[in-house]
Amino acid sequence: MDSGAMAESTGILDLALLEEECISICQEMIRIPSVNHGGGVGDERAMADYVAKKLAEVGIASELIVTGENRVNVVAKIVGRDQSRPGLVLHGHLDVVPANPDDWSVDPFGGIIKDGYLWGRGAVDMKDMDAMILATVRAWKRANYQPPRNILLLFFADEEAGSEFGSRYLVANRPELFEGYSEAISEVGGFSVTITGGHRLYFIEGAQKGINWLQLTAKGEAGHGSFINPENAVTKLAGAVSRIGEYEWPQIETKTGASFWAKIAELTGEKYDPSNVRPLLKHIGGAARMMGATVQNTSNPTMLDAGYKANVIPQSAKAVIDGRFLPGFEKEMLETISKLAGEEIEIEVLVRDKALEVDFQGPLVDAMRAAIAKFDPEGIPVPYLMSGGTDNKALSDLGIIGYGFSPVKLPPDLDFFALFHGVDERIPIDGLRFGVKVLNEFLQNC
Repeated sequence: MDSGAMAESTGILDLALLEEECISICQEMIRIPSVNHGGGVGDERAMADYVAKKLAEVGIASELIVTGENRVNVVAKIVGRDQSRPGLVLHGHLDVVPANPDDWSVDPFGGIIKDGYLWGRGAVDMKDMDAMILATVRAWKRANYQPPRNILLLFFADEEAGSEFGSRYLVANRPELFEGYSEAISEVGGFSVTITGGHRLYFIEGAQKGINWLQLTAKGEAGHGSFINPENAVTKLAGAVSRIGEYEWPQIETKTGASFWAKIAELTGEKYDPSNVRPLLKHIGGAARMMGATVQNTSNPTMLDAGYKANVIPQSAKAVIDGRFLPGFEKEMLETISKLAGEEIEIEVLVRDKALEVDFQGPLVDAMRAAIAKFDPEGIPVPYLMSGGTDNKALSDLGIIGYGFSPVKLPPDLDFFALFHGVDERIPIDGLRFGVKVLNEFLQNC
């Protein structure tokens, strides 16, 4: 069979072997504790070495890019058939958040299979997708298969703590890696959610809220704790924090949100009211945990710092606000917080990251829809807006359009969102089997 005929074939891979290898790779990855503690302290070295080894076993060359002590990224290129087309960036991250073993019912780094699930830190965030990627490209190499266009494989460090040693570093310091690539696929999308009426929706991430972590500082007059002090910095700060934390933000319709909530209303027979979609939250189960935060800006006080002795009124007091804004509404959020804080409160932006929103249409989205339909004809793909962020934000600085598409078919009663960074993180084995087949199908036709 020549390469052209092989490219057109839909049966060149052993899908059963693909599924089994995906499971075993994910299990092995979970057993490598690539914990990111934040503050620049993390260790992806062993995970990066593992990924490079699995690629090398089938003859795929890769580069290890060290960006700090034990902070390591992996990059490799899969050559496609059509060199005239822009390529696709297929990326995951190697790090995971910490896990306290005392809180878990299993060893968080044991990678055990129990009750139809693979358990461990990283099972859903995001060593499942990493394993799908590795298993797929290994199967291609063994079958001498070339995808339709070039694919850039990237396994980033430091996604869980700001990406400074990962995607942001590579975008700033190795932009040549991304030349010729226009689109990207990564985590937190493509998973199923069963809503009222038994409809199975596949949430594909096409938008992300932006971030403004703000430090509030109140200044006053220091003095003895027994005196009356109308210039008490703690009192000033407490009032500002209370007003911001209790503020009821108005609901805002975004392009992605309009498409998502209109579909929920259609399927459940409810009315779609752009000014109040909260009545629809009851239809989406555990997904309401995150989706409720995507219909408005949010501002949550998260840290307080004031004083050093019980009987001393401090001269200043500080607080941190975690602000998240919808695409296009950053200015509104900052102006509102400033007004709520009051003129006596100084506001400093500690961390700022953009919001993203891309169109849910075009050949790439069509390929996602078709891949899901092949393995779940009753599945309904919908775009959704994510309350957090992914490495796609860094890639967008280079004009690369990114989606969240790490497909997994989930049991109707599983609270999937609770598993992200949660205790007893786990992924259904059947979901992994489904996901790697869908990802392979998508990549062969995108």
